[in-house]
Amino acid sequence: MELRHLRYYVAVAEECHFGRAAQRLLIAQPPLSQQIKQLEAELGVQLLVRSTRRVELTPAGERYLVRAREILAGVDAAGAEAVRVAAGEVGHVAIGFTGSATYELLPTLSRALRAALPGVELDLRGEQLTPSQVDGLLDGTLDVGLLRPPVGDAAVEVRQLRDEPLVAVLPETHPLAAADTVAIRDLRDEPFVGYPSQHRSVVHDAVLAACRDAGFTPRPTEVAETSTLVSFVAAGMGVALVPASVRHLRITGATYRPLAGDPPRVALAVATRLGETSPVVRRVLDVVSAAMVDLDQDV
Repeated sequence: MELRHLRYYVAVAEECHFGRAAQRLLIAQPPLSQQIKQLEAELGVQLLVRSTRRVELTPAGERYLVRAREILAGVDAAGAEAVRVAAGEVGHVAIGFTGSATYELLPTLSRALRAALPGVELDLRGEQLTPSQVDGLLDGTLDVGLLRPPVGDAAVEVRQLRDEPLVAVLPETHPLAAADTVAIRDLRDEPFVGYPSQHRSVVHDAVLAACRDAGFTPRPTEVAETSTLVSFVAAGMGVALVPASVRHLRITGATYRPLAGDPPRVALAVATRLGETSPVVRRVLDVVSAAMVDLDQDV
C-alpha cells in the first residue's frame, strides 16, 4: 500500500463518483478504478458499493475514510513541519546572558525573538558569567551566548555586537552621588563590590585594570550576580564599576554616574559553537543582530 492509494480512496469516497474523482486527481478513470480494487484486495475488505449512477461507502469504508484522512493530514503536517524546521522557524534554542547585560538585553531580545519566531521554544538564562557560557556552548546546554569577550576557546565562534563604557555605581547617600561625572581616582579609598576574580569575569579584569591605571588596586567584595552587586552598593557596602547597560537594573538606594574623561570600555559579543549549522540558531542570530542595531539606535 502506498500513500497514493489513500489519496485516491479519499477522493472517490468524498466525490462518491469515479469520474469526478478522476477529474479531481487529474488521472484517467480506469486506472483509478483499478487502484481502488487493488486497495480493497490488499485489505481484504469491500470499501465501496458501486452502481451505474453512484458509489456508496460500506461501514468499513466509512471508518477507513476517517483513518485515511487522519493519515494524510499527518503526512502533510509532517512535510510542512520539516519545511519550517529547515527554515529555522521551529525548534528549541537555549540562550545565555552575561549578568551585566541581563537586565537590558533579556527582555528586549525575548520580545524580538517571540515576535519574529513564534514557533521557536526559547530557554533564556540570565546572570551567566562568560566562562559558564563557554562551558554551556561546548557541552550543548547552550546554543547562543551573549557574553563579554575575549573567549579563549577556539571551538567557540564570537562576533562582537557593541562595546560600552564602564559607569560608577554609588550609594545614593555617597558624596559623589550628585556629581555629573566621577573620576575613578576619586574612588581609591572606597570599599569596592565586584565580580569574581581569577579570570572568571571579564568585567572584573577590566575594572581592576582601570583602577590600576588610576593608581590603586581595589580589594572588592566579590559577588557572582549583578543584582546582588547593585544591592550591596545600595546597602552601603561599597562602590562598583559596571558596564553602562547595568543602568537598566533599578534598585532603591543605588545610583549610576558616568565616569569622567574617556572611560574604559568592555565589549559585548554573541557566541555559538564553531561551525554552527542549525537553521533555527542561524535565524535567532539574525534576529539578535537586528534587535541590537535597533536598540543602539534608540540610545
